[in-house]
Amino acid sequence: MIVFVTGATGFIGSASVSHLIARGHRVLGLTRSEAGAAALRQAGATPHPGTLADHESLRAGVRQADGVLHLAFDHDFTRFREACAMDKAAIEVMCGELIGSNRPFIASSGVGLLAPGQVVTEDTAPRPVSDAFPRFSEQVPMTFLDRGVAAAAVRFAPSVHGREKQGLVTGLIRVARQKGVSAYVGDGSNRWPAVEQQDAAELCALAIERGEPGALWHAVAEEGIPVRLIAEAIARGLGVPTVSKAPAQASEHFGGWLANFVGQSMPASSRKTREKLRWQPRGVGLIQDLDAILAAA
Repeated sequence: MIVFVTGATGFIGSASVSHLIARGHRVLGLTRSEAGAAALRQAGATPHPGTLADHESLRAGVRQADGVLHLAFDHDFTRFREACAMDKAAIEVMCGELIGSNRPFIASSGVGLLAPGQVVTEDTAPRPVSDAFPRFSEQVPMTFLDRGVAAAAVRFAPSVHGREKQGLVTGLIRVARQKGVSAYVGDGSNRWPAVEQQDAAELCALAIERGEPGALWHAVAEEGIPVRLIAEAIARGLGVPTVSKAPAQASEHFGGWLANFVGQSMPASSRKTREKLRWQPRGVGLIQDLDAILAAA
């Protein structure tokens, strides 16, 4: 297949490009810079200049492809509403180009906060779009199912981890360095799911190959790790104490968007994903990865 990948030079995207190429696919990777183009060429992919706001570039990329893996998203949470609007428009453009083709379009989404406190499964419905939650990553592609687009989504754990980044945990590490303590909220028993970067990338390749319309796949290797254990691993690595913060203190200590997540419990299952796609995560667990990453820092 020829796969058009947005976010092709990002943390998950770059690993997904490598997995797709290793499985015999050709990759057309969206990039906005010459440095990104050089990285894609080195990986064996073909650079495609453009951005999510450049709709003609998106249309041109889709026209050349047998399937689309949409991983790009602006994670600047100070501009979350604008990022969601840009993502919605880009999805509508790309899916519009796919109408009647039955080619796969795989969107990226997340399991976090879909149903706080409950174990999210592949059968859990997307969170309703609202003023408080304006992201359309799952909902918009699915409106094209009856128009001949094999739309599906990969829901990523909030902690996709590797040596470069660790998802939400990257924010916890940053705050621990700044404050000199590694904190959690309450008793820290709330749980975050996790998946290693390469395992997440392999799942993206499987999802595009399967092309199952309407599917929701879960990139989750560990169903839920208590945040207290994550905070303790950070404390070990940085040589700082671990402390508990009351919910009322979360905003002041963690600041901004991270405070909205740190006290939430968002466990998730990937049982159906593993069974249907024969996906078997092989990467190290989050705590083991953190111990190695912080020891080497």
